[in-house]
Amino acid sequence: MRVLITGATGLIGQEIVKLCHKENIAVNYLTTSKSKLNQSEKTQGFYWNPKQQEIDMDCFKGVHAIIHLAGATVSKRWTSAYKKEIISSRKETTQLLVNSLKTIDHTIKQVISASAIGVYPDSLINYYDETFKDFDNSFLSNVVQVWEHEVDVFSSLNITVSKIRIGLVLSNKGGALKEMIKPIKYGVGAAFGDGKQWQSWIHINDLAQLFLYVLKHQLKGVYNAVAPNPVTNQELIKTIANTLDKPLFLPKIPRSLMKLVLGDMSTLLFDSQRVSSKKTEKKGFYFEYHHLQPALEDLLG
Repeated sequence: MRVLITGATGLIGQEIVKLCHKENIAVNYLTTSKSKLNQSEKTQGFYWNPKQQEIDMDCFKGVHAIIHLAGATVSKRWTSAYKKEIISSRKETTQLLVNSLKTIDHTIKQVISASAIGVYPDSLINYYDETFKDFDNSFLSNVVQVWEHEVDVFSSLNITVSKIRIGLVLSNKGGALKEMIKPIKYGVGAAFGDGKQWQSWIHINDLAQLFLYVLKHQLKGVYNAVAPNPVTNQELIKTIANTLDKPLFLPKIPRSLMKLVLGDMSTLLFDSQRVSSKKTEKKGFYFEYHHLQPALEDLLG
């Protein structure tokens, strides 16, 4: 089997590539940087420029599925210009793939796209599953709705569409956890706001495994990529501190302060989404890390 991966050099992409190699799945990947083009028996790089709608069409040769991860990071200050970039990067990359496939004979049967639990409204009481449709008009929800709408167009080409709504990814190689650790290591860690907001998290290994599970079993539709046991922000910060054997001295960090520091992006720290993994589990997927403590011990121990 051969897959085409967009965003292969990112945090999640690297783990998926590693797993593909382990499972003897050959990888084509797309990159906007010509210096990152490498060729080996199992991995082949191809150039694309989504802004210019340019792509090396050879990237599709012999490919059975696309794993689509590309999109500008949301973990960067949201100026009005950058907000446009977050949305356009997801639209342009998806449209380029769809439009390219319309012009050729291809062997692609499935597209598995990254998505995000940011589509669900901020709530302390709701428990969201994939059937929820009453989305609000927040920026992150709009991003995901636009993204998923573009991905759905693949189905008009008789391609199975799978969407993985990703929660808070825990990794020791980057992402949110690395940033959370910094103040805790110096003894100045604290929960955000009242700390009651729900954090639906997933270990990076489980996330990579889920993408491959959806690929191997050709699972169609939307799946929440979150561990079965979400925690509050206070519990998350406290468990990180315990795992690192560090005290928590500071009072909780007020929302108003983080809004000053981070602007609109501060919503990432304060929004509450308690998200269900039941559909994913019913399809037979097993989370190796279903509780937070063992996940953190694996990553930080």
